[in-house]
Amino acid sequence: MAHSKTRPIANLSCRPTDVDEFMALADAVAKRKRQRFTPIRRRVLKLLAESKAPTKAYDLLKNLDGTGASKPPTVYRALDFLLELGLAHKIETLNAYVACGHADHMHKAAFLICDSCLNVEELHAAETAGVLKTETDSVGFVLGRSVIEAHGQCAECAR
Repeated sequence: MAHSKTRPIANLSCRPTDVDEFMALADAVAKRKRQRFTPIRRRVLKLLAESKAPTKAYDLLKNLDGTGASKPPTVYRALDFLLELGLAHKIETLNAYVACGHADHMHKAAFLICDSCLNVEELHAAETAGVLKTETDSVGFVLGRSVIEAHGQCAECAR
């Protein structure tokens, strides 16, 4: 199967499979954390949940269809909110976002990015995150946030 270099195809293990169920989960997470789930935040999350690939903020902005104050700062604030609640992940090197269907528990993810086809695979990286925390603790560094991304070739491109 040929992959497109213009838009990454994602196999994200925690990507929501049922958007309506995921949105209900997101409501519950926001309520539990006493956060306001505004219409713009909800719409941005729904767009991420419906996307089959990592999505850039400006692509989200184009698809908001006039919802709320559709300006870049509004989208970035909504994305920051979603990241903070664990409802989304940011893939730093692609400057793109994905919905996280496991928002009911915080977890570390590692993204495997194929430099040939731009396919993105997600791994739950609990062991890797634990090693990173141990190593940073050993030098007195207080780890706040980390994003684990590895570049190379996916199994299909490596053939």
